[in-house]
Amino acid sequence: MPLTITDVVARDIRFPTSRSLAGSDAMHPDPDYSAAYVTLVTNDPALQGDGLTFTIGRGNEICVAAIKALAPLVIGRTLEGITSHMAAFWRSLTAESQLRWVGPEKGVIHLATAALVNAVWDLWAKSEQKPLWKLLVDLSPEQLVSCIDFRYITDALTPEEALTLLRRNEPTRAQREAEIRRRGYPAYTTSAGWLGYSDEQMRQLLREALAKGWTHFKLKVGANLEDDLRRIRIMREEIGPERRLMVDANQVWDVDQAIAHMKALAPYNPWWIEEPTSPDDVLGHATIAKAIAPIKVATGEHVQNRVIFKQLFQAQAFHFCQIDACRVGGVNEVLAIILMAAKFGIPICPHAGGVGLCEYVQHLSIFDYICVSASLEDRMLEFANHLHEHFVHPVVIENGHYKAPLAPGYSATMLPETLDAYAYPDGAVWQKA
Repeated sequence: MPLTITDVVARDIRFPTSRSLAGSDAMHPDPDYSAAYVTLVTNDPALQGDGLTFTIGRGNEICVAAIKALAPLVIGRTLEGITSHMAAFWRSLTAESQLRWVGPEKGVIHLATAALVNAVWDLWAKSEQKPLWKLLVDLSPEQLVSCIDFRYITDALTPEEALTLLRRNEPTRAQREAEIRRRGYPAYTTSAGWLGYSDEQMRQLLREALAKGWTHFKLKVGANLEDDLRRIRIMREEIGPERRLMVDANQVWDVDQAIAHMKALAPYNPWWIEEPTSPDDVLGHATIAKAIAPIKVATGEHVQNRVIFKQLFQAQAFHFCQIDACRVGGVNEVLAIILMAAKFGIPICPHAGGVGLCEYVQHLSIFDYICVSASLEDRMLEFANHLHEHFVHPVVIENGHYKAPLAPGYSATMLPETLDAYAYPDGAVWQKA
């Protein structure tokens, strides 16, 4: 009997991180890290697909509603029917003639699409008894290309070019996989640099991170210049002159403000400025990148689809591509962006600050190194150290590196007790609020 999706369950799961200011930045001072969480129920009681999309509290219920709106497009389908025509399946969700109007391919409807699409990939990986990264690595270049919807991006990347890029690493895949299994994937930490942390708390967390082997650190900036200068000085004092320091403004500046602010921070040698202005302002990013060199520009966590990424690549508007596993439309669209980045020579350094994002993107970066990118140079994964305890298979960090996940699936499955306690608004955690 074919494996069939018989139901879609969507849950509103929220964590009260605003109480500790974990995750705080200049644009989002009081986030409650949240997940619109999807379970694909199947006709096999032993197999289900789990996925999520990340939000920061209010509005999570809108994502849940959007998932429910998309659910009829998935219920009744067989896994084999989906995976044998992956690009067509993806387009059936993103181009549904009426739901498309409330996108298209952006905003809440695209976040919901990502949750469903990622849950399908989780189900596929579990059915094959492989972690998601290994499922991707074991697909042929032709199979990988067949997962991508190339509409709107063939002026930047054709299917033939994608095949060429994927065939480039075929002779070294086994060697690269062995290296990742042995060493892990390099990472940087954001956990000491949240904007709401006091100077003393930041110093203490930096010292703890250094003792654990971290060498790359990110600082949230953008509140005001005086505070930013004081905090970047503290971080540079604590980590020393040789370790890399990145800053993240979370979209709060106009273009001219970003240029002026970064010139003021330049003496502290920041490696990149992340999200210096609106994520939709492709030409603004290009202007900033040119004006603040040699400081680099990174963006991507709020870039809504492969089409905006295409323009960022074409305009030479950034130096680091920070794909988000559920801002764009799930694994299928991520594959397109990774391959465009390879063509344009831009390193992939995914966004991973939110709940479940570290669990997700470790798979994407490992796939990128094994199958696509030329090397690990200038490639890092973000890490934030909170909320991993709520997952059945949380990330494992050793000496500033992600260890390759080995459990089947996409690592997004939450513990049943978490789903009960943190359900909003009726879970026990929220009843105590």
